[in-house]
Amino acid sequence: MTLRVERDEAAGVAVVTLDREHRHNAIDLETAAELTAVWRGFRYDDEVRAVVLTGAGRAAFCTGIDRGASVPQPASPYSADDPLATIGPKAGDLWKPVIAAVNGMACGGAFYLLGEAEFVIASDTATFFDPHTSYGMVSAYEAVYMAQRMPFGEAARLSLMGTAERLSARRAYEIGLVSELAAPAELTEAALRAARTLAGFPTEAVQGTVRALWSAKQVALQQALAQAPALIALGNLPPDRQAALFADRRTAPEPRVR
Repeated sequence: MTLRVERDEAAGVAVVTLDREHRHNAIDLETAAELTAVWRGFRYDDEVRAVVLTGAGRAAFCTGIDRGASVPQPASPYSADDPLATIGPKAGDLWKPVIAAVNGMACGGAFYLLGEAEFVIASDTATFFDPHTSYGMVSAYEAVYMAQRMPFGEAARLSLMGTAERLSARRAYEIGLVSELAAPAELTEAALRAARTLAGFPTEAVQGTVRALWSAKQVALQQALAQAPALIALGNLPPDRQAALFADRRTAPEPRVR
């Protein structure tokens, strides 16, 4: 298993931990399948009324798709399989509140998860960035999710600047991506404190409020995400050129943190 799921049944809270610390909690195909199954399973688990999502260790929350993962693709140019498409709670039709507790780096495909959490609490040492453009890839899904969670200019800068810049936890808090900052040792407890509060309220009212909040932006979100496959197909470099750029990453200058 590449996920850890721990339940506090008395409080009605579950903690889901991406458990691939040795890979900076990057998501391989097994992890993607487990995330999909976990969210679907929580729909039927009346003992779970709120969820905290985090990553193992303090170096990274999640660094997106594991570069070592092999993703078979259909031959048709009109179809593409995205292994991250169903890793978020809303993709799994889960309307119980999910709080993301971001420890360390959150980048690339991590935004599929952050984009479908109700709110984000971060360690004050966390950083956020999107490496796609640096490696010859279109940031489509990630950019769409972030454009709904922060001012447009900030989302554009994050998506376009690639590995040259990282968004600090403080700046993420200032622009509204993060709702609360905590010391690294206090991050989990801060997220659990909020989750226990939500789990203590009548769950029908909480889930209805979650659904109402998402209904305010879901039409625009779905329309934007529908454009993503074509944009990726048009703009991505061939895999070998992407790999060459990725291999050169260690010679790149240190990213600026703002």
